[in-house]
Order: sequence, then structure tokens, then C-alpha cells
Amino acid sequence: MAAWTITKCDAADLAQVADLVNAAYRGEGGQAGWASEVGIVSGQRTTSAALEEDLATSAAVSILVLRDATDVLACIRVERTTGARGQTVCYIGLLAVRPGKQDRGLGLTMLDRAEAEGLAMGADVARMTVVSVRETLIAWYERHGYRRTGETERFPYDDTRFGVPLRSDLEFVVLEKRLVAAGA
Repeated sequence: MAAWTITKCDAADLAQVADLVNAAYRGEGGQAGWASEVGIVSGQRTTSAALEEDLATSAAVSILVLRDATDVLACIRVERTTGARGQTVCYIGLLAVRPGKQDRGLGLTMLDRAEAEGLAMGADVARMTVVSVRETLIAWYERHGYRRTGETERFPYDDTRFGVPLRSDLEFVVLEKRLVAAGA
């Protein structure tokens, strides 16, 4: 097993992260992974410029990258935000694992790390949104402690920065998980 490191994304990583996300979500540049959006949304999921803007816009946002000696193999976006009752919430998104490297525990490793980052920033809840028709992915998150809140959010049909929707029935379901410190 190769040695992996997890660090915060910096400018030198942005092109690799964009390539990874597009491959994992849309199959661009290679075979799509099990959690892809192929047949649901087409086009690029992100660009290095969009990632750079996201990181530059807020100090509360970071993208964590997992790499071996040469390549970025997985990533996840973590944001410190405020919930409806004023509490600190860790918003998690953009979890991606290079399709040829899936089924090795990298996704769970990244999710665990993002949750630990959430705890470190003072959050007691992790929150995310998932495209409603991605039942297999939602089930994976549910196996790892996330629960549907009953809330939904509108899918951005008019915003092509996230790709071109291929279906008219898309929305996001909101998932949450109570964060608990290890050993607590």
C-alpha cells in the first residue's frame, strides 16, 4: 500500500484537483467511478479557475487533497458556515476519488478527515447536499452516519458552471450528521 498524505489544496494543486473532480463526477479524461453523475449532468463539474475563486473568496473554505508520492487521488471541500440557529456548521462537498483508485477506503478517509476538521472549527454538525437521484451515493453517506433532514434545495438549472443537467427532476437532498469527537 502506498503512503498517502492529506494536505490543504494550494495553487499548485488546482489543475490536478479539477481533473480529478471532472473524472470522478463526469467520467471526463477516463472511466467514471461508481459515484458519477454520467447520464444526470454533462460537461465539466469544475475548473481550476472556479476552485481558485472559491478558495480566494472565503477564508472559511478549504479543499483537502489526499495524494501519493506523485498524484492527487482524492479531495473534499470543507467550509465553516453558520446554521439556521446561529451554530457553527461544517459544510462538506466535492468529495471525489480518482475512478481507478476507488474501493480502497480513500473516500471514507477523506470524509473522516473533513469531519475532524469540522470538529476542530467548532462545529457539532456536518451538512451536505447530494443530487436527489443519486440513491447509491446517498445510501453510502447514510451508512456513514448521515441522515436526510427532509429539506431539499433547488438544482441550479440556470447555472452552467456546474454542468448541463440531462434530467428535469433534479434537486438536492440535505444530509446531516452529528459530529462527535473520537473517544467521546
